[in-house]
Amino acid sequence: MTVEMVRTLHSELVDELPADDPEAMGSRRDLRLLNSLMGHTGILARSLKSVCRRHTSLRLVEIGAGDGRVLVRIARSLGVKWHDVDVIFVDLQDLLLTETKADFAELNWGARSVKSDVLEWLENTAEEKCDVILANLVLHHFSDEQLKSLFSLAARKTDAFIAVEPKRAKFPLFCAKWLSLIGCNPVTCHDAPISVRAGFKNQELSALWPSDGNWELKERAAGLFSHHFVARRKE
Repeated sequence: MTVEMVRTLHSELVDELPADDPEAMGSRRDLRLLNSLMGHTGILARSLKSVCRRHTSLRLVEIGAGDGRVLVRIARSLGVKWHDVDVIFVDLQDLLLTETKADFAELNWGARSVKSDVLEWLENTAEEKCDVILANLVLHHFSDEQLKSLFSLAARKTDAFIAVEPKRAKFPLFCAKWLSLIGCNPVTCHDAPISVRAGFKNQELSALWPSDGNWELKERAAGLFSHHFVARRKE
């Protein structure tokens, strides 16, 4: 008999540490490594190409964005056709460094950060439209009720929503418990299993998106460790 892994939420250490804490900084470095190992740069880049019909004058928002380094890699992979892109990073901490902004500028991407609670920011800026909202390893921090509110607000603001999250399954949980073997620090090793247990499977995110008939929803497992969700407004 297979026992279902029920979704559970617990606090993660990295969210409770000051931004300049050495352990928090080390955990963010680990997260960049894990994003690469999980293939999130490629997943997100392909999703952006799929939902965006044009490559100029785009306005992107990344929620829970961290330091923005993952999106730099994505921007580079998209190539020169993607120019004049404006990015807003929304996070509880302002982690966007001057050198990261310079990297975006070299690609003709503008980047600025907003220090804010994501739900509050979405509610306060709902009438300021954007083309795409990205969420990379952030939705698992929210309860289902919070996600319903977040999705309702996002559906008012954007024409596309792309998320990549932990896949809630036994194998990702097993691997998450052994991240010390690839050099991840104690904060990452503590937080990773918590993230997997708070992750998603099947059509759980689709069930929380507004059911008004105006959206095309795609949701699936992505590789061994990730779960991918895309909501796109019907044309």
